Amino acid sequence: MSDIDSAQIYLATPQTFELPEFSEVLGTVLDAVPVACLRISMATTDERELSRAADTLREICHVRDVAVVIDDHYRMVATHGLDGVHLTDGSRHVREAREELGQDAIVGAYCGTEKHQGMTAGEIGTDYIAFGPIGGSALGDGSVADAALFQWWSEMIEIPVIAEGNITDAALEAIKDHIDFITLSDEIWAASEGPVSALKSIVAKLAQ
Repeated sequence: MSDIDSAQIYLATPQTFELPEFSEVLGTVLDAVPVACLRISMATTDERELSRAADTLREICHVRDVAVVIDDHYRMVATHGLDGVHLTDGSRHVREAREELGQDAIVGAYCGTEKHQGMTAGEIGTDYIAFGPIGGSALGDGSVADAALFQWWSEMIEIPVIAEGNITDAALEAIKDHIDFITLSDEIWAASEGPVSALKSIVAKLAQ
């Protein structure tokens, strides 16, 4: 792991949200807890909707020195003053994204549970690799990125590693000493106690 004391927080937006309401909630969360990055992770492919969200959320984040990346749409990064892109399909578009965005932009890749996919993405230019899900689920094929994968990566590979997906207390406890960042989305946005309380609870668990 890096020289930080515990994993940093990397937030992902809900897949759908009302922009005015979410903007207010996001500002409150960012003022309450240190966050390294926000990822715009929306289900829509409507360019106007994505553009409005990108411009609004960038302003909220940048005034607080929080980086902003967007899922997959790397051609929107420069236009909307974002900091980079998160590629959801492993190493497939890393080269194109890096060529488009240059060396200063953030290019990250989600590689599921595939160690070799992560290594390939790292070799061709990503700034971080995300693995997941870390907790079990009935969705997909049931594969889980377990603690052994994160431990191996943190010991053998210098590229920062992110954990995301199905974050349970047990899964978090198993991996927290081997990750650089933790991606949180519905874990806080949909929490019954509210996003700030949920996020503070997870931060406390990371620091234990």
